[in-house]
Amino acid sequence: MAALDLHIDNVGKRYGATDVLRGVSLKVGAGEFVTLLGPSGCSKSTLLRIIAGLERADHGHVSAGGRGLDSVAPKDRDLAFVFQSYALYPHLSVYDNIAAPLIMRELTSLERLPGIGALLPGAAQRNRSIDERVRQTSALLKLDGFLDRRPAALSGGQRQRVALGRAMVRNPRIFLMDEPLANLDAALRIHTRGEIARLHKEMATTTLFVTHDQAEAAALSDRVAVMFGGEIRQVAAPADLYRNPVDLDVARFLAQPFLNELAVAAPTGGGLTIGNNRIIIRDALGSREAGTLAFRPEHASLTGGDQPGALPVQVARVEHAGTDAYVFADAEVGAQFVVRIAAERAQSLRGGEIVGLNIDAEKAWFFPSAGSRQCLDQSRAA
Repeated sequence: MAALDLHIDNVGKRYGATDVLRGVSLKVGAGEFVTLLGPSGCSKSTLLRIIAGLERADHGHVSAGGRGLDSVAPKDRDLAFVFQSYALYPHLSVYDNIAAPLIMRELTSLERLPGIGALLPGAAQRNRSIDERVRQTSALLKLDGFLDRRPAALSGGQRQRVALGRAMVRNPRIFLMDEPLANLDAALRIHTRGEIARLHKEMATTTLFVTHDQAEAAALSDRVAVMFGGEIRQVAAPADLYRNPVDLDVARFLAQPFLNELAVAAPTGGGLTIGNNRIIIRDALGSREAGTLAFRPEHASLTGGDQPGALPVQVARVEHAGTDAYVFADAEVGAQFVVRIAAERAQSLRGGEIVGLNIDAEKAWFFPSAGSRQCLDQSRAA
């Protein structure tokens, strides 16, 4: 069954006096994998529940394949919802958990009765069809050896695959996934997201995935929609988001664990003054207001303290992180900067040592105090 496109148009939601969704609009192409990325509490899950029909929007519309869904019952929306909590039936086997949505949709109440139900006209054929689809789905998810087990006897990753199987077995045209990997440990989360990527490639089903994990979003998505405070700030491919965050909130969220920031006076000719140094930033060309210079730890380097043009900084501490290390250095301009360097290089640094900091001007950003970066209008389109 062909995938459907999904359109969210100016959707708003209020709880009491609080606007939790503020005119959200987003288009997801047929077969596309789009992630809603943002901090906890930004209403990503609320938007997903509105799309599924589990909650009603106060205004706006949701449509799929050109068909309006606002008045369509959840069971008739031709989409599947994968929850963070798995939502498995603990008393049923893996087989029965996966089969449950098919049994409820395709068998009458009489046909579901044990024993006698299978003897009713047409019931045997429908049961064979259900059995075939359950076994095909379980094979795809590598669950064939666990069909007789109950959820309590499964690992977290296996339970998540059962939840995926229960959604997949209906062959929906849109998948909604609400932080499905949040309850897994780090290693299992990486493995399971690989499985989700594989399944999406094989099935090409339209998918809207919710997470607060930037690595998940980057690994899985064709495009990422970054949300803050019930609004979508930017929609772009993962690589474009990394290179071109539209505002400081997006830059901070995507630059975990650190983003270097320094309040600067209005630039002149694109030049920003940092102590006795001047750096030309492409973003700042044409800007006449004060703002913030920002750059990631990997977009700066350290040199000798007497290097011409480098900003003198004093090493405060070093945090080792495997093959890399983060150097925290204090500058006379009243800021502390973080620079990522090779761990071998960090071994020669000592606390209190004066070194020079060079900022990669091609990869640094200037964010005006009001508004977003001027060069990024094309990245804001949904």
